[in-house]
Amino acid sequence: MALFGKTHTMSHNFQSHGDEPLPGHAFPLLYNMVYCSRATPSIDDAAVDQIIASSRRNNPAQGITGMLVFGSGIFFQWLEGPRHSVMELMATLQTDARHASIVTLSTTEEVRERLFPDWDMELVTALDIRDVLVDALEHARDEKNTAALRLLLQELDFGQLGGLGRSDSNSR
Repeated sequence: MALFGKTHTMSHNFQSHGDEPLPGHAFPLLYNMVYCSRATPSIDDAAVDQIIASSRRNNPAQGITGMLVFGSGIFFQWLEGPRHSVMELMATLQTDARHASIVTLSTTEEVRERLFPDWDMELVTALDIRDVLVDALEHARDEKNTAALRLLLQELDFGQLGGLGRSDSNSR
């Protein structure tokens, strides 16, 4: 199942904000952050859909791309873009009442490739997360992205993300 190559219609008003290379210029640095958190009990599919809709409205202007997974009461998100934009978004998420116990799993500076360039924010089901991460690993060229993806797959198998990808009533 090749989900990484999935085409998603990205907002048409996306503009580069200094994080994409221009012809003849060295590749600029990108920042990525991966976190997981417990969803508060009030979170349901409609709340997740609102999060995705808001992300798709706001992320393109900030140069942020990535994916969000929700399942088994856990949020898992991969964010990539300009450092200041990702950090501002994380500061907002820290105060968001829908999240409890935010745990940063990975931060990488100097990333020179986006793993999800066409996803202003893609919702991936918990059952599909493994396929998405494996597919992204197969396409990753940046060694820091490769290391982060391997770590996340390990967390999915043995660590904090172990609840994702298991079939239950909370999985989308």
